[in-house]
Amino acid sequence: MRGFEVLQRQLCVGGIPLERLAHRAGQTPFYAYDRHMILRRVAEVRAVLPVGMHLHYAVKANPMPALLSCLAPVVDGMDVASGRELLAALDAGCSPSSISFAGPGKREGELRQALAAGVLLHIESFRELDLLARLSAEMGLPARVAVRVNPDFELRGAGMRMGGGAQVFGVDLEQVPALLARIAQTGLQFEGFHVYAGSQVLKAELLAELIDRSVSMLLQLQAHLPGPVLQVNLGGGWGIPYFPNEQPLDVQPVRSALLAAQQRLHGQWPQARLVVELGRFLVAEAGVYVVRVLERKISRGEVFLVTDGGLHHHLAATGNFGQVLRRNYPVAVAQRADEPSLEQVSVVGPLCTPLDVLAHKVALPRAEAGDLVVIFQSGAYGATASPQAFLGHPPCVEILV
Repeated sequence: MRGFEVLQRQLCVGGIPLERLAHRAGQTPFYAYDRHMILRRVAEVRAVLPVGMHLHYAVKANPMPALLSCLAPVVDGMDVASGRELLAALDAGCSPSSISFAGPGKREGELRQALAAGVLLHIESFRELDLLARLSAEMGLPARVAVRVNPDFELRGAGMRMGGGAQVFGVDLEQVPALLARIAQTGLQFEGFHVYAGSQVLKAELLAELIDRSVSMLLQLQAHLPGPVLQVNLGGGWGIPYFPNEQPLDVQPVRSALLAAQQRLHGQWPQARLVVELGRFLVAEAGVYVVRVLERKISRGEVFLVTDGGLHHHLAATGNFGQVLRRNYPVAVAQRADEPSLEQVSVVGPLCTPLDVLAHKVALPRAEAGDLVVIFQSGAYGATASPQAFLGHPPCVEILV
């Protein structure tokens, strides 16, 4: 895979052969993330973003503490979706003024955390607004708030749609004027808006259309503002290729759309900074999930590589994390990275369920017990997006190299 080198026939991460990394990790299965690949991706995004535009990292993609500490100095902020993610972002050194907190169903304790820390809260319901008003009065800390708007249009072509139509996320556009009026009455510190319509988009023209329509929608709210707009978070949704028929995102049309959006917003809201919120796009391609083959098993002519890892560590690779059709992530045998693919095999885990399939009928070099199998594109929505307690098998470990 692009970005990873092969030395003496063995795949490396961060210049270190994977067999050696397995000893360094102390076990298999493990995740390994290449910090230099992550930093290069951040630099690539910086080169695309217009001058003055802010880049935030969406912690939900991968909240590993060492990875957050690596990212904190090179991004402009972080977006969190729980109290624990908030603490992780703060521990990594991210300034509270640069953290935003989104997500439906925020608990009262989480809102208290956010108020005490001084982070920006994305309001997603009237219930949250009223609760924040009460907590702000009790704590003597006026909440910093932005409104997450559920658009009156849908983003088609997203891997996961999170806006348009009936949604648990955000406040329906037609209800936003009433919410803004209520913010003015409560005296909360209004700062702007948040729009996040979908994720894993690989077509630049769709992202460009989303950006343009989102800006047009928000500018229509001018007459209802309770104060100056200081920030507009247009989300992200930038996708990466996972499967053979997918092509990398062409970011240049996205840059053009962001430039146009910045000009339009500054024409009406000159104090507003535009934020792009990326998670998967920054870290996914820099990570691998590594398992060891326990047994080479043949059943009625089909070859199964039974490994020590699977669905409980990497739910997404098994196709059980929102995929409509199951497709294989890129996969390789670490010690045979430069050998030809000679046979069709299925890579499976040790769990007592037929869902525990990391790769189904893929072409690989002949692998034996003891070999390492690598699942690429695994730097996002891996360990923390998987049911690690399922069936009581041991957890995986994560390392940053």
